[in-house]
Amino acid sequence: MDGVDAVLVDFGSPSPKLVAKHSQVIPKHTLRNLQRLCLPGSDEINLLGQLDRSVGLLFGAAVNELLAKAGVSKEQVVAIGSHGQTVRHMPNLDMGFTLQIGDPNTIAVETGIDVIADFRRKDIALGGQGAPLVPAFHQQMFASPDTPRIILNIGGIANLTYLPGNTDDVIGFDTGPGNTLIDAWIQQIKDEAYDEDGAWAASGTTDEKLLKHLLSHTYFSQPFPKSTGRELFNQAWLEQQAAEFGYLNEADIQSTLLDVTCHSIAKDTLALSPRGELFVCGGGAFNTELMSRLDKLLPGYRLSTTSDIGIAPQWVEGIAFAWLAMRHHQGLSGNLPAVTGASREAVLGSLFPAT
Repeated sequence: MDGVDAVLVDFGSPSPKLVAKHSQVIPKHTLRNLQRLCLPGSDEINLLGQLDRSVGLLFGAAVNELLAKAGVSKEQVVAIGSHGQTVRHMPNLDMGFTLQIGDPNTIAVETGIDVIADFRRKDIALGGQGAPLVPAFHQQMFASPDTPRIILNIGGIANLTYLPGNTDDVIGFDTGPGNTLIDAWIQQIKDEAYDEDGAWAASGTTDEKLLKHLLSHTYFSQPFPKSTGRELFNQAWLEQQAAEFGYLNEADIQSTLLDVTCHSIAKDTLALSPRGELFVCGGGAFNTELMSRLDKLLPGYRLSTTSDIGIAPQWVEGIAFAWLAMRHHQGLSGNLPAVTGASREAVLGSLFPAT
């Protein structure tokens, strides 16, 4: 929930071409309501319905500004691929579900462009986790023959894709918290949106007892396929877990939370392969302290960002959902059952025409 990223992508050549990009701030009142909706509360249905429309309007405005910036008319665009804003992801219930908002009909009306959205629920219907979906894109874009690679996306939640290099046996899953806990803590204590460069975490000292306690959560030892979200790892969970550690310095807690992210990623990475290449995308790629700690935990890996293999870290996920929309348009599958646990491959998403 750190903003709206919109990209204009040309699929006319063998490799996707990033034509233009645009980021839009989420208004504070919308952001507060989205964060509120991620947790159980009162009057959820009214809040959900109104936010669905509000986020749709926000996404439509982002598309219109992107096209204006690029000097491209709406008639030149085949479709908008909209992931939506996840407000609840609970695939492991008896009747598992995932829920993204940002009304595609509203986006279509605001832009005059067909929208392809709702990418995750078909995979859920097929018994999968509905996430992560980006490994199929990572496989097409970043796999290298005979070279094991890991693509690590660090957003609110961190997910990785293991690309063995010489086979199609791609593995992908959520490792756990990415930026969500460190962002929540600095927002609570300093009223800052994020810890720039990880500077506050770097000023503290990790408390090994708290780190061990947080990493004892059962999610970290679950086998894949698995996925998670801020329904599990959130500020309320953090406050509950850290209740006995109130004596700690606030910066020490921030450092410990950053190590929760780094240690959980490193543990899963080393379980896949002791050495290889690891390329980071998402907002975490810009956290220099995070990158430094990961590098120390993974001495057998060459650690870099996806810029080194063709796409700047901030735009990988946006291009991935444009790619999924293109796959839907062409009637091609978008999920990897080995990653999500679905019973079969499927065309993902639904079409919402502008007319």
